[in-house]
Amino acid sequence: MHADLERVIALQKLDTQAGAARKRLADAPERETTFDARLEAARQRLAEAKAKLAANQEARRTIEKDIALHQGRLSKYRDQAMAVKTNQEYHAIQHEIAHAQGEVKKHEDAMLERMVEADDLAATIKSADAQLTTEQKTIDADRKKAQAEDADLQKSLDALGAERAAIVAAIDPRVLSTYEQAATRRQGIAVAEAKDGICTICHVRLRPQVFNDVRRNEAIVQCESCQRILYYVPAPASQSQAS
Repeated sequence: MHADLERVIALQKLDTQAGAARKRLADAPERETTFDARLEAARQRLAEAKAKLAANQEARRTIEKDIALHQGRLSKYRDQAMAVKTNQEYHAIQHEIAHAQGEVKKHEDAMLERMVEADDLAATIKSADAQLTTEQKTIDADRKKAQAEDADLQKSLDALGAERAAIVAAIDPRVLSTYEQAATRRQGIAVAEAKDGICTICHVRLRPQVFNDVRRNEAIVQCESCQRILYYVPAPASQSQAS
């Protein structure tokens, strides 16, 4: 195989690996945002449960005041019932007593509902608090793992950069220029395999003479459609003999 063709194939592999590593590193801020959002969601669930419990407690205090008010009225009406002198006054005060008793019963029922609700909210708070603790530990572990991976990626980038520099130094400048121009135009992919007479990336069929030149791997040949540098991978000997 042509020496510079081998080099651009190796260079493409290095650049592809480096590009993937840079993309992963560039995603770090987004990952941090995701971590923060997960943690904030867990905190919000706990805060909402606590807010509901606080509202429940406030509602219970209001109901307690209402119960005390109606119990006071009930006590007053009973005292007044002892002093009535006519049937009309008696029936009137009994009506007030019944109404006050109904109000006390209604508010006591409401209090029981709030107490049951408070028990449920307390359980929700306990669960949300446990979930927050678990999420915090999970996020801390995920963040630590991501940071370690990023550190490894950076080391890999440094090694790839050194290896790339060595290859670039050995490549004919004209071939390197061809490679870089194709990479710039084709989103970093400057080298393509030719197979069955077709460029495997742009999928355009090559002219027979061009494909024959590519199959020899003895020169730098570009796809006439996408301008990528082409190379050919011969079939394994066992497959060649079988065919």
